[in-house]
Amino acid sequence: MLAAARRAVSLTEVRARQDLDGDDVLALALTHLLEILGEAAKGVSSETKDRYPDLPWSQMAATRDRLIHGYFSVDLDIVWQIARHDLPSVVAALETMVPDEKA
Repeated sequence: MLAAARRAVSLTEVRARQDLDGDDVLALALTHLLEILGEAAKGVSSETKDRYPDLPWSQMAATRDRLIHGYFSVDLDIVWQIARHDLPSVVAALETMVPDEKA
């Protein structure tokens, strides 16, 4: 989960939103990483979700569902927004959950 979130963030750090329109591999990679993140969020126990209520558990799962079932109408603006602007705080929160994974 943490690895997928980190990778998605790193893919956006040296690119611009417009790169998604011209780079199918980048768009597919970001989309797939968000799917992985959402699927992993679904597998997190209720107890863990209760311990970390600030993480957007249901939104991550819902994003995964939307990407999986709406692949012909994926909004790349939303994919970019999530990866570039929303995930850095998710990465930081996940790192507090699994401090051994910080490196």
